[in-house]
Amino acid sequence: MDVIRWRNRQGKQRFKCKNCGVLFTRNNPKQRLENRFVWFRKWISERQTFKTLSRDSGLSIDTLQRTFYTILDQAPEVKILKGTGIYLRVDATYFKQFCLLCYQDHHATYTQLIRFSDGEHYHEIKEDLNNLIKLGLQIESITTDGHKSILKAIKKVMPDVVVQRCLVHIQRMCLLWLTQYPKHIAGIELRALVLMLQKIKTDNDRKFWTNQLEAWYKCHTAYLNEKTINHQTGRYWYTHKLLRRSYFTIKRALPNMFHFLSNAQIPATTNGIEGFFSHLKNHLDLHRGLTTKHRINFIKWYVYLSNRK
Repeated sequence: MDVIRWRNRQGKQRFKCKNCGVLFTRNNPKQRLENRFVWFRKWISERQTFKTLSRDSGLSIDTLQRTFYTILDQAPEVKILKGTGIYLRVDATYFKQFCLLCYQDHHATYTQLIRFSDGEHYHEIKEDLNNLIKLGLQIESITTDGHKSILKAIKKVMPDVVVQRCLVHIQRMCLLWLTQYPKHIAGIELRALVLMLQKIKTDNDRKFWTNQLEAWYKCHTAYLNEKTINHQTGRYWYTHKLLRRSYFTIKRALPNMFHFLSNAQIPATTNGIEGFFSHLKNHLDLHRGLTTKHRINFIKWYVYLSNRK
């Protein structure tokens, strides 16, 4: 026999080849997965392809795929990081097969909870918020894009929490409705006001801006309320519906648009979580061909490894 026992190291039996003198331990599948986890981490977090990892690790592409899919199936659950004074960002992003809802601590840049669903549903968001409270989070504010289900769930579960509307979402939607080159002076002026939103940094800026918005409405109320009537059916609709939609979107959000001015800890936008989504999608798009189950597990691993950083 060419292999003999050769002492113990850290409680593990070692062996020695009498021909070449190489020392080794038994082939342990669990240990093998742990040793290859470094390559799996690069595959998840560093946008490394199987081809690149095969070249760097010396393992075949088939071996890496088999190993990585085994680890994917052992995806961890996101752990709640208990704390006080949590300033939460809540947003969702859509993939072809599912919707990912994310609850992220703004200052710790830590994802407290994720949910996979087919959309943003009130009962699911309500359940998530209740679970966050039960598991020890003391939430000071929630910054959101203003989706009706999210606002309704917040009002039901934690009516006293500060809700900050994302200024970027408001600005983006209004600019989309107003178009880049409005034809009427009312649209031109409102567009100019919308473009000023992210430049509001002080309470004086807010007062000036809201006064300008009120003055705009008084000046253009008649134009805003113009109606087009179908004389055959008697039905009518507002002629300038996109302009109205832009104004009333701002009007409804106004009470919750500027909480960040009185508390600098409150994020004014959900940009941080949207950046997180963007990086996640860039990583996931590199690995096309994953099944829906593996895509979900990939996201779980990505969130887990991002939280560990």
